[in-house]
Amino acid sequence: MKVRELSPRRRADVTVKVVNVGEPRTVTGRDGSTHRVSDVLVGDETGSIIMSLWDDDIGKVSAGKTVEIRNGFVAVHRGSMRLTLGREGQMQDSSFQIGEVNTQNNLSERTVEDRPRRRFY
Repeated sequence: MKVRELSPRRRADVTVKVVNVGEPRTVTGRDGSTHRVSDVLVGDETGSIIMSLWDDDIGKVSAGKTVEIRNGFVAVHRGSMRLTLGREGQMQDSSFQIGEVNTQNNLSERTVEDRPRRRFY
């Protein structure tokens, strides 16, 4: 799968190159626990997307590195698509090399309808 083929609220198996890693910030979860999160711009020759990495996963990437995402998920956060590992996703180094990343086609810059989550009571 290529980055341009990613769509909201779908599983994703994609190989991407890290363009840059944002500064980690600390967030507090609903249960009061604290976590670190970083926005990482990743992509391939067809496009780019922001990937949210949490806690220990932040240290596993650096600019220029190519990684494979398996069972990832394309979430919608405040109307913006984000690639995430979710609960079942895995990230590993890739031997595949990606040359130039198409940052002009940034999927995270497109506005996506952010439908509310269904609550079950």
